[in-house]
Amino acid sequence: MRSDGGAGWPLKAAAAAVVLFLHLPIAMIVLYAFSAEDKSYVFPPPALTTQWFGVAWEREDVWAAVRLSVEVALWSTAIAIVLGTLAAGALARARFFGRDVISLLLILPIALPGIITGIALRSAYHTLEVPFSFWTIVIGHATFCVVVVFNNAVARLRRMNPNLVEASMDLGADGFQTLRYVILPQLGSALLAGALLAFALSFDEVIVTTFTAGQQTTLPIWMLQELIRPRQRPVTNVVAVVIIALTFIPILLAYWFTRADEPAHR
Repeated sequence: MRSDGGAGWPLKAAAAAVVLFLHLPIAMIVLYAFSAEDKSYVFPPPALTTQWFGVAWEREDVWAAVRLSVEVALWSTAIAIVLGTLAAGALARARFFGRDVISLLLILPIALPGIITGIALRSAYHTLEVPFSFWTIVIGHATFCVVVVFNNAVARLRRMNPNLVEASMDLGADGFQTLRYVILPQLGSALLAGALLAFALSFDEVIVTTFTAGQQTTLPIWMLQELIRPRQRPVTNVVAVVIIALTFIPILLAYWFTRADEPAHR
């Protein structure tokens, strides 16, 4: 039963404190992106300016890092959609010995620290004599992007009425037609939400990229390299704002698609 009394002021104060704890540092970075001070973080900023956005816009190394990050995120997301959907289809309703173990192994990469995944991949590449390249970054990012798509897809498949598939087969549809006209429409929003989250996670991943990139530099790695240069901090803050915006949008859309599929409750 839903209570109409609302939350008391202690609970509201605690919620506000948590929100501030999580988002106040992000707000400070956004503020410093407009600061006229070019050497250190001074609060309050002596003046506000938009000149650093122009400086960042003209930096070719920034654009190169953005392009690489976007390309890696797109390829990682595409691989995750295929592999995550196939894994979800195999594990959603079938029951066999070892199913729970396989499910655990599928979700384990997102629970491990990124540095562990990076070291493991680097060791594997070295053992197999695989040279570091664009595709080694993609493989590293796909390891945890698959988890996001798998979780969304398997949850949707388990909620889907099995009678729909049986009715499709009874009406003469083959396996491909059932997949195309019954299963995929049911999975559409879940896969889209998973893809958006996977893109956001891949775009701002640092550790896996560090251990697999070689000489290529994605946007988070570029930021780490620039932080040791005091005069480049305003430009780094601008790039941080860009990362926040580019990751916030897909996460917001994924949240919207997920909420849209939830059943209404009185």
